[in-house]
Amino acid sequence: MKNLLTLLVLCLSITFVNAQKGAEAPAEAAPSEGPVMEFSDTVVDYGTIAQSSEPFRVFNFTNTGNEPLVIKHAKGSCGCTVPTYPKEPILPGESNEIKVRYDTKRIGKFTKTVTLTTNEEVGRRVITIKGEVLKPAEQPAAVPLNEPSILNGGSK
Repeated sequence: MKNLLTLLVLCLSITFVNAQKGAEAPAEAAPSEGPVMEFSDTVVDYGTIAQSSEPFRVFNFTNTGNEPLVIKHAKGSCGCTVPTYPKEPILPGESNEIKVRYDTKRIGKFTKTVTLTTNEEVGRRVITIKGEVLKPAEQPAAVPLNEPSILNGGSK
């Protein structure tokens, strides 16, 4: 019986040691090969703006990879969001920008995306713009022409 108990403790110890080895942290991942597009921000907030305000916002990025980055295509989620992007390759360590134009004549809250197709391993990136365009303040009604006032030659 004593031998059986010793054997059981030995088996449990071996199982515990093997479980600990399997739980060890994996080795650090090797740096990714190829181009890597790293943005300072992937969301740009226009905030609350007046109708017909400045429509352009800029996304800054750097190629932190070890090969030239090529943006093959950029497409807005609707016709009101138009991106402009560099057509030439961005060399490792270089920075550039993607300029996005939103139609600020549209009133209300908005959240729009731009999908970038690149030569990175992930292949696609999504950046976002958001904000709210306010309706202009209503102008006071004009003085009716048939009422006398100092504006239409009458005295009031």
